[in-house]
Amino acid sequence: MNRRHLFAAVAAAAFTLGAGASAAEEPIRIGSFLAVTGPAAFLGDPEKKTLELYVKKLDEQGGVLGRPLELIVYDTGSNAKDAVTFVKRLIEQDRVDFIIGGTTTGETMAVINFVEEAEIPFISLAGAAVIVEPVRKWVFKTPHSDRMAVQKVYEDMKKEGHRKVGLIAGTGGFDKSCLQHAEELAPAYGLEVVATEQYGPDDTDVTPQLTRIRDAGAEAVLFCGFGAPSVIVAKNFARLGMKSALYYNHGACSKRFVEGAGEAAEGIRIPCAALVVAEQLPPDDPQREVTLAYKREYESTYGEEVSTFGGHAYDALMLLVDAIRRAGTTDRAAVRDALEQTKEFVGVDGIYNVSPEDHMGLDLRSFKMLEVRGGDWKLLY
Repeated sequence: MNRRHLFAAVAAAAFTLGAGASAAEEPIRIGSFLAVTGPAAFLGDPEKKTLELYVKKLDEQGGVLGRPLELIVYDTGSNAKDAVTFVKRLIEQDRVDFIIGGTTTGETMAVINFVEEAEIPFISLAGAAVIVEPVRKWVFKTPHSDRMAVQKVYEDMKKEGHRKVGLIAGTGGFDKSCLQHAEELAPAYGLEVVATEQYGPDDTDVTPQLTRIRDAGAEAVLFCGFGAPSVIVAKNFARLGMKSALYYNHGACSKRFVEGAGEAAEGIRIPCAALVVAEQLPPDDPQREVTLAYKREYESTYGEEVSTFGGHAYDALMLLVDAIRRAGTTDRAAVRDALEQTKEFVGVDGIYNVSPEDHMGLDLRSFKMLEVRGGDWKLLY
């Protein structure tokens, strides 16, 4: 096998000296498939590092239910077809107990049927609402959905007095899902979509699309997407001297975006998880302690700035561990039921209240509205 595709962290071998974790105990196997390399590597790399860090910490603390954890991670290279291959391997060959992963919506949606058929609890790290809408019995997710991001943005647009909206998005699954929600939700906020534009995966300039949005009279523009296009849109927008307010969805909640876009990012508003502005949270915010602890642990371990995407993995692992402990067993059905009964669980993405009708469990209170100021994130509310 190409080494690029496999990263295995076998915690059982290295950390069975923790209190209560006996070498004689069968490990709890957690499988993962992540975009550690490829176009979505800025998402998948911190996810992998987070899972490895906290599997190690949990084992040093004695494991879960007195059993060590074994983490098996495959790198999809940001390829949905590879995601299918690796999920089949996790289920059929590695015989994992649970799966955390799916960096992107495309990777996640490609494997859902296999996970459902295998009846294995699966927590996705991707953003689109379609992952859990409609609810699938064995599928959960941690990040805020693209629909929630649009709702948060539209609330702010309405508050700021904008009425005419322009939309721009890529052609990927996450982008298209966000775009669909943006078009459908606008009337409910008293907004009129005056222009909708898309760009291709190989486009390096979106000036024509932005020009059409400008000429349509858009007072505010919403970008749906992530990765390199987020920087391209910001720079083209600034170069055109557009006067519209510019909003992004949460796919760009990364300091890498701010650094990549430079001055062009100034003034962009975006809904993000509390982790991005952990130090700016008020003392009474219930997420402050959790987000600061994760941020400090990650940054001291890896010597790099924490990412909201790694936070998705942190929440997924901790939600799973919490469910296993409440279930008192690793029986898949029992853990699935426990996940579905999660209440007031404070994570770095928000406070989770999962139910049979909601396999994400977050609401708009968990989103913070930020603005790029002076090359950094500024918490607005």
